[in-house]
Amino acid sequence: MPEPLAVPTPTTLTGELPAGLLAAFAGYENALATNDLAALDAYFAPGRHTLRGDAAGLLVGHDAISGFRGARSGTVARGIRALHVRVIDPGHALIVSVNAPDAGGAGLVTQLWALSDTGTWQVEVAQVAAPPAAISPSVWRLVGNPLVAAEPADPGPAAGAGTPSLLGETIAVKDLYDLAGFTVGAGNPAYLREARPATETAPAVAALLGAGASVRGIAQTDEFAYSIAGDNPHYGTPPNVRVPGALPGGSSSGPAAAVALGQASIGLATDTAGSIRVPASYQGLWGLRSTHGAVDRTGLLPLAPSFDTVGWLTRTPGVLRAAAAASVDPATQVAAPTRFAVSTALIFAADDDVQAAFVDGLDTLTRAGLLAPPDLVDVGDLAEALAIFRTVQAAEAWRANGAWVREHPGALGAAVASRFEAAAAVTAEEEAAARRALAAARTRLDAVLDGRILLLPSASSTAPPRHANPAAIDATRAATLSMTCLAGIGGYPALSVPLFEIGGAPLGLCLVGPRHSDLALIDVGATFAGHRTNW
Repeated sequence: MPEPLAVPTPTTLTGELPAGLLAAFAGYENALATNDLAALDAYFAPGRHTLRGDAAGLLVGHDAISGFRGARSGTVARGIRALHVRVIDPGHALIVSVNAPDAGGAGLVTQLWALSDTGTWQVEVAQVAAPPAAISPSVWRLVGNPLVAAEPADPGPAAGAGTPSLLGETIAVKDLYDLAGFTVGAGNPAYLREARPATETAPAVAALLGAGASVRGIAQTDEFAYSIAGDNPHYGTPPNVRVPGALPGGSSSGPAAAVALGQASIGLATDTAGSIRVPASYQGLWGLRSTHGAVDRTGLLPLAPSFDTVGWLTRTPGVLRAAAAASVDPATQVAAPTRFAVSTALIFAADDDVQAAFVDGLDTLTRAGLLAPPDLVDVGDLAEALAIFRTVQAAEAWRANGAWVREHPGALGAAVASRFEAAAAVTAEEEAAARRALAAARTRLDAVLDGRILLLPSASSTAPPRHANPAAIDATRAATLSMTCLAGIGGYPALSVPLFEIGGAPLGLCLVGPRHSDLALIDVGATFAGHRTNW
């Protein structure tokens, strides 16, 4: 039984709010959640002029609308994300609600409410826009139903109730992983044209198939995963269902959008410098970057092997934990740390509104007894850490993909091309010096964190507008990378929990844990998120 919706507070309101209007709206939503046909009939105005429209057409008259409800199998479980009320006069109001179906995506309902002669509020006109079901080439390169069927392994007699199961789950595979019989496109059509079909499936994919999930399709990526924006000049920019008109975050933009839209339940992705955590934060998803080396990267097109990790994006912590548990060696996993840390440098790297949301959120968790007061730690100079990280990343990116880039001038979009151009200029001496500094930075981080979970915002901002000034996008990227690179330097797992909102836009809380605390981080994050409804 779903939790009843309380009388909501409008996100925006014009005019004086009539008495009983929002209580009627809440009553209608609760009747819809329980599929109470009699109550739903009562909430719609009687007579032949009542209207209800959706993508399938227009129903005219109360009887036609009632008959439609009686014939459908049930309703879609959903919550209300935003509510906009426009009062027309004391007896009429327009309500536009943005809903969040449990299955993903976002819907939009517009209702004209009228005060009846008996003093009750009823819907006279309703227009329902469900989440889009269309398959977009900006999200998917290849889709099947399924593209690759599940291959559940026989668990054997020793398997118990705790054996990870992904039966019925669907995977959006980032276009960097080998799938037997299919090519890897790396977000670039020229690369795709020359690619040969893989002869074997990458172990990271096989682990999910073996746990019972099927592959829905191959999802788009920023070119060669060398971006965190989520835009692709060849295939288009995937939508951000939580912040329409904003960037989705990358480079795992396709898997993230597929999961947020409800077109897959697991995004199999990669994270080198934030390519899971950033789209998770921008789109209100759960996202885990695994411990470096904890999941076999065979069959994964590399960007920077010293930092590349396998990871997953989901809408719920339970599915994320099952995907991670099916993929990591449980014998390597460590218990959840009980101590936490924060860094003023990491907080101040974020925008002012992000800082405020982060500090307020930690205060709430602390007051609730869910978070021991974090220790203040010095993680060092973030600009220096990012410079070290970028130098090693660039050298490895050129080593992995430079020959192809050199042989295909003009094939890359401008932003990624400029990064490869800079990568080509890194000298052997610069790389060697950066590797020495990297080892020292890693040792220092281990000592400073001392087994604690480091807490920080998952990104320096909420999702920027798609058409923001390029200089502003670059500044946001640099600030975010200065925060996300620490997990890469340490080889640590990092979890983005969809815990905060700023003006309706999601923002993740990032938990960076000791190596091989992957599953423990999800458990801690789920505990935090379980308190979210009480904020």
